[in-house]
Order: sequence, then structure tokens, then C-alpha cells
Amino acid sequence: MEQSRSSLYKRDGKYFLVTELDEAPSLDHIETVSGVRGQFYINWELADKRKARPQQRRLFFALLNDIADYFVVPTDFLKSMFYGQYEQFTGGKSISLSDGSESSVSDANQLLDLVIDFIFEWRVPLKNGFKLLPRDQEFYLYQCCRHRVCMICGNRADIHHVDVIGAGLNRTHVDHTKRHVMALCRVHHSEIEQIGSVAFSAKYHVPVDGIKLDKETLKRIGLKGKYSSD
Repeated sequence: MEQSRSSLYKRDGKYFLVTELDEAPSLDHIETVSGVRGQFYINWELADKRKARPQQRRLFFALLNDIADYFVVPTDFLKSMFYGQYEQFTGGKSISLSDGSESSVSDANQLLDLVIDFIFEWRVPLKNGFKLLPRDQEFYLYQCCRHRVCMICGNRADIHHVDVIGAGLNRTHVDHTKRHVMALCRVHHSEIEQIGSVAFSAKYHVPVDGIKLDKETLKRIGLKGKYSSD
């Protein structure tokens, strides 16, 4: 991952984001990926430079304890493993969540994303860590759908459509990329339909707007439909 700094400018009613890179990008790679040598698309997010929060540290070690219990390995080993993964992911940048660390909130979030992705990928049963997970993050909601894990309890989930599909409409004839979805187990799926989304959100402190998934993810989790891009 290349490090960069960005500046925002406004001109003629339009906003321009100018990014300064620490290293020269590979123009050959850009052309291979985008088909054009000087133009490409990027994903970006605002970096939170505040120092990593104690709650991030608590979540990190709670998740490590859940993994350690499942695989019967020392937490120190897991800590070193994820710190190493973070260093690889960021191109050599080190991280620490100890008191006095200079690591930022964004740094800690990147580390937590690696741990959460591992947990979902290996279907690690969550205990203490699940109670602390920030369930309002789109990444978390996406992973729940991707791995069919209930966003409330962590059990096996169905895909709940926020945009209700009318009775009698064949779901295999629906383009699910245009609909918002959530991952809910049978119990919580029934509950949200019984008490309504507003009461459900207030009870579990979770967003109920859902997210949209791409065609590849929908097909991967077995949600058949008639997709406009096919």
C-alpha cells in the first residue's frame, strides 16, 4: 500500500482531490489494470489521525481471546501474527496499541479489519468480542452477508431484504444488486418482521438500512437472481 497525502480544492463549482504519493506509481501496472496509462480509479477514506482509542485495544484483545479459545493458541502468538499482517498490508508500517503509542484511530481500524476478516473467514465462534464489535460499520455488515453470519447474534444467517420483495414475485427473477440486504438468523429475521425495523434498531442498536452487494458476492453466497449485468 502506497502512503499518500491528499488536498481538496474547489474550482468552478467542482471539487478536486489532489493526491501526493511518497513513491512513483507504476505506469505499466496502471495501464494493465485500467487500460489507460494516465487514468485510474481509487478507493479512499479520510484518515483519523487521533491516537488509537482504548476501546479499540479492548476490542482487539477480546477478538484475540475468542480466536485463541477456538484454535487453542497463545494470544501473544496471534498478536504477533496480526501485527505482521498489518505490516505487510501497509508496506512495512508498524503498529502498536499500547499506552503511549503513536498509532492512529485509522491505523487501529485497519488492524481490526484484518482480525475481523480472519474471524469471519474461519468462522470463529465469537463470545466477548462479538459484544464489542462496531455493528454500524459497513465493513461489518458486508462481512456478515458475505459469510452468512447473523449481524445480531453471530449464528448462521439468511439474507433479509430491506426492500421487500412482493408476494408472488420469483426471487430468482430479481436483480438483487439493486436491493438493500442484511444478514439475520431465522430468529432475528422473524423478529424484525414482527416488531418492525424502527423497534428492532432501537432494541439492538444496529442500523437497519442494509447494504447493497455486488453480483459476484451475491452469487458466491448463493442468492440467485436475474442480474442486469449478465
